[in-house]
Amino acid sequence: MGLLSRKATCNTHGQDSSYFLGWQEYEKNPYNEVNNPNGIIQMGLAENQLCLDLLEPWLMKNPDALGLKRDGISIFKELALFQDYNGFPAFKRALVDFMGEIRGNKVSFDPNHVVLTAGATSANETLMFCLADQGDAFLLPTPYYPGFDRDLRWRTGVEIVPIHCTSSNGFKVTLPALEQAYRQAQKRKLRVKGVLITNPSNPLGTTMARDGLNLLINFIEDKQIHLISDEIYSGTVFTSPSFVSVMEVLKDRNLDQTQVWERVHIVYSLSKDLGLPGFRVGAIYSNNPVVVSAAIKMSSFGLVSSQTQYLLSAMLFDKKFTKEYMSENHKRLQKQQKDLVLGLEKAGIRCLDSNAGLFCWVDMRHLLKSNTFEAEMELWQKIVYHVKINISPGSSCHCIEPGWFRVCFANMSESTLKLAIQRLKSFVSSIAMKSQSHQELKSLRRKARNNWVFRLSLQSFYDREQDTTTKVSFSYRPHFMSLSNIAATLDTAA
Repeated sequence: MGLLSRKATCNTHGQDSSYFLGWQEYEKNPYNEVNNPNGIIQMGLAENQLCLDLLEPWLMKNPDALGLKRDGISIFKELALFQDYNGFPAFKRALVDFMGEIRGNKVSFDPNHVVLTAGATSANETLMFCLADQGDAFLLPTPYYPGFDRDLRWRTGVEIVPIHCTSSNGFKVTLPALEQAYRQAQKRKLRVKGVLITNPSNPLGTTMARDGLNLLINFIEDKQIHLISDEIYSGTVFTSPSFVSVMEVLKDRNLDQTQVWERVHIVYSLSKDLGLPGFRVGAIYSNNPVVVSAAIKMSSFGLVSSQTQYLLSAMLFDKKFTKEYMSENHKRLQKQQKDLVLGLEKAGIRCLDSNAGLFCWVDMRHLLKSNTFEAEMELWQKIVYHVKINISPGSSCHCIEPGWFRVCFANMSESTLKLAIQRLKSFVSSIAMKSQSHQELKSLRRKARNNWVFRLSLQSFYDREQDTTTKVSFSYRPHFMSLSNIAATLDTAA
């Protein structure tokens, strides 16, 4: 082991989190409708598979994009050779246009401020390297995406300090919670470099309201720190309230060209909105030229391939297609989310009200044996190993209230979702039956104990009467006699 680096042998990756352990169990026994109908259903993966059937026909209608051709002529050699770290200008223009379209064109983006990365994971880590040094800290509202423990900390050495949010207000960020997290970082001798949020939230599936964004902007302005807004789910908002980007709020407050303008950064990706995680397309958007310059240099460690940029440029420039795709995507997400929520309600399980994302934040606190994280893990293990469903426990998201779980719904068919709901219903029913049987057993024990005490008392009374001249003339069968009958018998004997 001495021949290896500390990084190679440390345990800060987070791979031992229940979030990743659930994936491992699923991979050992994956559900398949035909080949493995009793396998584990994966509801721990935030992947959008609901509209892949819309993407494939577009590829068939646009063979040049897929065949690496331009006007029918091969450009294979052009795409195969070395590319500039800045990425293709055409793709960056197409990407920022798409980002503006998702936000209702209420805000526009400059392609020169975009840094392409191999997915949002790379984008977030690159920003950590640009904004913080080892031992510095970022504040994150809880619950947060479990992968951030890996993405933000593992290679950078940056610390995460939680901003504790609670169910009392729907897990919204408050100023007292922000200040408390900031003080906690100071107590740990950590220099706070910024706040990172996901908007829409992963794992809550909610969008941040304008007043919440204003609160964060005021906070980072006061503390002279950065704000990273991870907006990779911005195109998944399927019902009101609509999505509001932090950039929109900054412009509405006329904060462009100010210092705070250069301390707000956006992370985006096509993994969730277009359902293309395997294409590894992420982006950093920053109004800080130094950050953009540094991030471009770092992007050499995780570039987006030339053929991917070429294909997606053609797709994103097809405005008719993207508009129809996003509209249908919203409809399907809304239906799938509604089916999950209503199905769980019938099982006596409620979800946090949500309007975005590929998951629901599910309240199973009433199913815990005790209000502890040990009880949460016990429940999670039963759901994974016995119910055969992988979900993410709230503790893996650093939620401070035991009993909450993230349950994904967009990575499966309608029939698989129905089966998962049915499995959960049966599980909850079995818990209720066991609880009822336990209560009945306790009641029977209580009755037996009371009857035993009564019989002992009556035997004592009978023994005392034998020592007096009064004779009690009745057959001693207290378990068959009512109190009134016993009283009448004693009166007769007297």
